[in-house]
Amino acid sequence: MILPPEFQDWFARQGWQPHPHQLALLAATGDSLLIAPTGGGKTLAGFLPSLVELAQAARPDGYLENREGRKGLHTLYVSPLKALTADIGRNLARPVAELGLGVRVEDRTGDTGQSQRRRQRVDPPEILLTTPESLALMLSYPEAPAIFGGLRRVVLDELHALAESKRGDQLMLGLARLRQLAPGLRVTGLSATVEDPQALAGFMAGAAPVTVVEADPGPDPDIAMLPTARPAPWSGGGGHHAIPEVLAAIREARTTIIFINTRAQAELFFQALWAANDENLPIGLHHGSLAREQRARVEAAMAAGALRAVVATGSLDLGIDWGAVDLVIQVGAPKNVKRLVQRIGRANHRYNAPSKARIVPANRFEQIECVAALEAVRERDLDGDPRGPGPLDVLCQHIGLTACAAPFDADTLYAEVVTAGPYRGLTRPDFDACLDFAATGGYALRAYDRWQRLVLRGGLWQLRDPRAAKLLRMNVGTIVEAEMVKVRLRGRGGVPLGEVEEGFAASLTPGDSFLIGGRVVRMDAMREMVIEVTPDPTRQPKIAVYSGVKLAMSTQLSHRVLALIGDPARYGALPAQTREWLGLQAAVSALPEPGLLLSESFPHAGLWYFALYGFAGRNALQTLGLLLTREMEEEGLGPLGFLSTDYALLVWSLDAVRDPAPLLDRARLRAGLGDWLGGNAVMKRSFRNVATVAGLIQRNMPGQRKSGRQATFSSDILYDTLRKYDPGHLMLRITAEEAGRGLVDFGRIEEMLDRSPRREHRMLDRVSPMAAPLLLEVGRVPIRGEGRERLAQIEAEALMAEAGLEGIA
Repeated sequence: MILPPEFQDWFARQGWQPHPHQLALLAATGDSLLIAPTGGGKTLAGFLPSLVELAQAARPDGYLENREGRKGLHTLYVSPLKALTADIGRNLARPVAELGLGVRVEDRTGDTGQSQRRRQRVDPPEILLTTPESLALMLSYPEAPAIFGGLRRVVLDELHALAESKRGDQLMLGLARLRQLAPGLRVTGLSATVEDPQALAGFMAGAAPVTVVEADPGPDPDIAMLPTARPAPWSGGGGHHAIPEVLAAIREARTTIIFINTRAQAELFFQALWAANDENLPIGLHHGSLAREQRARVEAAMAAGALRAVVATGSLDLGIDWGAVDLVIQVGAPKNVKRLVQRIGRANHRYNAPSKARIVPANRFEQIECVAALEAVRERDLDGDPRGPGPLDVLCQHIGLTACAAPFDADTLYAEVVTAGPYRGLTRPDFDACLDFAATGGYALRAYDRWQRLVLRGGLWQLRDPRAAKLLRMNVGTIVEAEMVKVRLRGRGGVPLGEVEEGFAASLTPGDSFLIGGRVVRMDAMREMVIEVTPDPTRQPKIAVYSGVKLAMSTQLSHRVLALIGDPARYGALPAQTREWLGLQAAVSALPEPGLLLSESFPHAGLWYFALYGFAGRNALQTLGLLLTREMEEEGLGPLGFLSTDYALLVWSLDAVRDPAPLLDRARLRAGLGDWLGGNAVMKRSFRNVATVAGLIQRNMPGQRKSGRQATFSSDILYDTLRKYDPGHLMLRITAEEAGRGLVDFGRIEEMLDRSPRREHRMLDRVSPMAAPLLLEVGRVPIRGEGRERLAQIEAEALMAEAGLEGIA
């Protein structure tokens, strides 16, 4: 396929030249993956073959005439964000109109109205923009063969982001189904930040290999630390010390996006920024828990150039094209080089224009991490862990939705599923276990009617009760979030402000104030899972803390940080106060370095502290803290509590750890992990998520929705029942795999031990410089055990001695 004259004229009228990678995709004869920098025209490249084909289709001998003059779905675009589909729709409208293509471009997401959804099932547009969840829903309808039978192209945007979660696995199962419904379908993946293009190509591949097209990466970004008059504090994650410098940077730029890692920190930083904004510069706030209407207003204002800055979380990480953005500020360490590169790309969203970004470390440790991340960006060294096999809970959901569309043959469905990249290694026994679960709930549950969903008739699996299709469709998706409670302004037609988690809502009483959407509001009442509020800017607010695993530093970035700390010759890139801090650590104790696992014991405030500098990530060190304190309890050391960061683990106890070697024995740790996980809340949380995705627990019911507490209660009962009566149940097997890989992250503990053959333990007489910030961290985990009882006895004896009551029981 070549670029037709009318398209060449259109490019000329825009003052553009087609990029080589756009022409390469146009010439591709099969599936392709484009790796192109932000602003490199990759989205237009993905759509260009479709637009050319649709232009040709309008001719008398074209595609539409060959389909008896009836227009139908030609191109399906899938992105991870609903906001991105809306942005792409706006951007596509221009070439479609100026080229006179006369085609409809529509979206189909959770925000699409019911009437439009129904019409699309019988009269789909030529170009449909959707998300993985909405695609799974559309494929579950009996009309799916008619909707997708004439599909020619699929465009998968921000594929790297989809591939990092179960949403990508769900999408690949849907893509395998599309390839069966529309033989000859061509798929194009688009991505800007990929550490292993061939692995990503394999993820999206069908039966044939994928052609990888790598565009010119463009100029190096203009990226550096933002100098601040006040040094970064010892601990904390707010970055408030840099508010004056951030405001000055906003004034000098046209439009700035300020990225912050968590929603709670974004709310706090926005409030602090606004309090110092004496010039009343227009600044917005954007995160996933704000009302859709509020997010849409911020996005529209950004697109119109009406805002000077927006404070955002990962809700704006991906490809929305705001050309006026010329500065990105990352507050807090990025934790992941790919994430930093993605965010940098939001600035100067133009090809061959360097992106400008500044980083604000929130504390001393983060200064080191940010320097290491900057070095990785300049070296184009992206991080990323190899993907595991396709998760079986997602496959269980897919099997149920497949039955909603039509009866199916098990052999045929298995042959289809193993064409999906993540499931290429799926064994038939695992597929059959998923099918058995989808049909009966598994051995221990098959006696219960509620889980009898599929039945085998005439050699085909089908829904036992067709009415179950509605329930399965209501629970489509792989994102399991905490139950949210909506927040609205009090009064008739109260304006929606957003939502907070059910647990936080339960902590509020009428009259309490809290922060949401950058404003302080007072709770007036709670009715039917809606909090009614009134603005109250004079009060000191509570902060809504949103749950979820905190971002953990990637393995590759951890290695870089450790290498930087262990090499004083490289300290010139660090701020002066950080250099002095590390120098003092070397004099008082020792410095962590590659190949060395450093630990320290020291007394403080009447207790003993044990610090381990593992650089294994917050989740792994949290797990290690739980395991070590169990072992310390067995050793009679009286552990009282611990905390973990990405860099270190700190445990406090009544007695000192003098030889950590037995506590860090790999076999002992793994044995302790198995014992600890059995009835642990982490396993129950993982089980609830797995069971929800697989369909064992259904949050959404006709006319109602289970609260988070109800869902947790149900899942805990099921978990305990299966552990007792069916310990080999598929859901328990998936749960163990998920917990070990994600929330527990035991593999990184083992990686820490493997890369540290040398061990050094220092007995100190005071707090070491590197341990000092740890004493100021929040997030302490108390240990209830013999140490707590001993401490209570010691305190009681001291009080009795003070009162002159020694020896009196």
